[in-house]
Parts: sequence; structure tokens; C-alpha cells
Amino acid sequence: MKISVFGLGYVGVVTAACLAREGHKIIGVDVQPIKVDMINSGQSPIIEKHIDKLVFEAVSNGSLKATLDSDIAVKSTDLAIICVGTPSKQDGSLDNRYVTQVISQIGSALREKENPFHIVIRSTVLPGTLRDLVIPTLEQSCGRALGDGYEVTFHPEFLREGTSVSDFYNPPKIVVGEASPGSSQKILDLYSAKIEAPRIICSIEVAEMLKYCDNLFHALKITFANEVGQFCHCHGIDSQEVMSIFCQDTKLNLSAKYLEPGFAFGGSCLPKDLRAFLSVARMQNLKLPMLENVIVSNQKQIERSLDLVLSTNASRIGFHGIAFKPGTDDLRESPLVELAERLLGKGKKLVIFDEKVQIARLIGGNKSYVEQVFPHLAVFLTEQIDRLLDCEVVLIGHPVSEECLQNYMKNGVKVMDLTGTLSRRYNLAIFSIV
Repeated sequence: MKISVFGLGYVGVVTAACLAREGHKIIGVDVQPIKVDMINSGQSPIIEKHIDKLVFEAVSNGSLKATLDSDIAVKSTDLAIICVGTPSKQDGSLDNRYVTQVISQIGSALREKENPFHIVIRSTVLPGTLRDLVIPTLEQSCGRALGDGYEVTFHPEFLREGTSVSDFYNPPKIVVGEASPGSSQKILDLYSAKIEAPRIICSIEVAEMLKYCDNLFHALKITFANEVGQFCHCHGIDSQEVMSIFCQDTKLNLSAKYLEPGFAFGGSCLPKDLRAFLSVARMQNLKLPMLENVIVSNQKQIERSLDLVLSTNASRIGFHGIAFKPGTDDLRESPLVELAERLLGKGKKLVIFDEKVQIARLIGGNKSYVEQVFPHLAVFLTEQIDRLLDCEVVLIGHPVSEECLQNYMKNGVKVMDLTGTLSRRYNLAIFSIV
């Protein structure tokens, strides 16, 4: 395929050189003459393992060249990959000027191009950028609507500086966000079968968000490890050994567990252990801002849910599930209990159904917690699920069947999903808090 790559920085040079190695004809485009000259002389403008050899071989065999002229690049290729920078502004917002400039240049060149063309954004941009900025800019500059001779996709890169060539051939995933159904296939076809990785097609907004999700989580992991390391250092504990053993748990720690957006956490362990850990850190005058704000963020999730429920103006509210975890009767620090108690304080009438919770069978700390925090729980509990049909709104705190959800909706009950999973699982139009 004939491909133009706009932006000859780390992502652009690696993308261009690796695609050239795969047999494609590549034209690199950049506004800096020094980068263009280096490529055309067989030199890499970036320092990266293996890249010098790849660039030299690609230029030598004629599969890679560079130019300052974007118009020539577009007219000589069938697909453009945008890899220009998106630096931060002083206020922390993203500077999209280079993306806008390149897209405008491509759009202008498309006015005189008859063959179908495909624009691929690899630059890291915030969710909504393609829909709100890139596509309108293209439509204005080329004078045609999306789909009229050109397509746009978002193809996030997962290349790490220092190992980017290896990452190109061993990616964790290949993701393409498409604006038009079927437009992603051309991008997937760029990768040979020998590159083994999940190939994922999604909306452009999901693909844009995924790149940020990855980077946010990487930053979170590094900060978590560093804060644990600080605590360990203060107590003479080998932090490297702690984290090495921690990472061996791929069933819970390094896994998809606990990574489904939904309601707040609770129970007898997580809140208690986090508070205890932070109390020791405070005694050592140790500042752990990320961990200190975990409970703050968790509380905000409860408050957000409260505001959403109150916004319905419903007076009679049902709970399908009240224990902190489905399949148990453990009410200790259940965020559902707190939400119910706060709704009660707002004057709402409650009906609570949880097949595992029976006041007469509560014992020990579980019983003591309810007596302290929600002493009148028994008044609102019911063993008859049909009583929830008399409510205006039912909050789903535990997983339920599609049949149960359909029954609520059929009877005119507004369903609010606190688990965050039900609307997608059953393809139902129910309101989710996430």
C-alpha cells in the first residue's frame, strides 16, 4: 500500500520504518527540513534501538522517502497516518494545532484527488477530538462530507520509547476506532498475520479514551508502587520483594478483577485496611496523597449516585440488593446501606429487597454495624420482590436477570443500574451511573 506518514517524531519514524519493512511504500512528511534530509540520507532523526538499521534499509531499497510537501504526499498515496505531536498548553489542556494544520492540508489536497483516501489519526487526542475537530475540519477544507471519497479512523499507538520497534511487532493489542462501519479493515490489513495480538474494532470515541485509560493506569501503577515503597522504606521492609510477590498474583492483582466501572467499594476489609494503613503513615509523617484520596473518591461516587437518584424526584425508591457484595449478607460499610440511609434522610420512602439479608440472622460485627448505622433497616426490608414494583425507581445494586429487569420496566418502574454492567449485558435501555 502507498502510505504517507505525517510527523517524523518517535511514533512517526517507527511507524514509517516498520511499515516500510512490511513491504509498503512510505512517504514521510515533516515541517522540519533537517528531519526530511536525515530520512532521505538513510539516517534516523530519533535515537531508538534498531531504528537506524530499519531506516537505512528502507531508504536504500526505495520503500521509504521523506518530503516537506504535504500536497505531493497526499496525491501520491492512498492512506495518511497522522503522528504529529499534541503537547500540553500552560493550563494543562491539549494543544491540537499541529493536528488541525495537517488535517487542513490533507483536506485541501483531497479537493483534487479522485481516488478513495483514508486518514488515520495516531496522535494522542482526547475523546471527542475526531468527531468535534478532525472530521469537521476535513469536511470544511476538502468541501465533501465524510464518506464521500475519504474515511477517517483512530488507531492509537502503544509504543514505548526505548522499545518501540519491538512494541510495533509485539503489541499488547491492535485497536482501530472507526467512524464508518467497515472502515477499520484497511488498517488491520497493514499488520501481517505473524504479528500476534488481539485485533479490536470499536467506535472512535472508545479508541480515543482507551489510549488515555492506558496512560492514566500506568501513571496510577507507578504512583501506587512508589507510595507503597515509601511506606516500606520507613518500616525497614524490602519494597522490591513486596511488589515482586504482589505481581505474582494474576488472578486478582494483575487482572481484570475490580476494573469494571460501577458503584463504590465497601465491606469489612478495604475501607478498614486503607484507614489503618494511612493512620500508620500519618504517625510517621509520611505523605501518601494518592492513597489518602482513594476514600475521598469512593465517597464522591456515593454522592454522585445520590444526586442522580434525587434528580428523578421519585418519592418511593427500591433497592435490589443492599449487602456490600452479592451472595452475602454482609452489610458492613456497604455503600448501598449508606446510600439508603442518606435517601431516608432526604425524606424518601424505601423498599429494600436482598434475598440473603435477614435481620434475625445477622450476628457479630455485621449486626452491630447495622444497629449503629441503620437501626431501622428491618422496617424497609421485604422478602417479596414484587413489592419493588410499587416503587417509582429501583436501584440495582446486585446483578439480576434480564427477565427481572424486563418485569420492572414493563410495570413502569425506572431502573437505575449501580453495577454499571447490565445495560450492555442485556442490551436494555436502563440508566447506568457509569
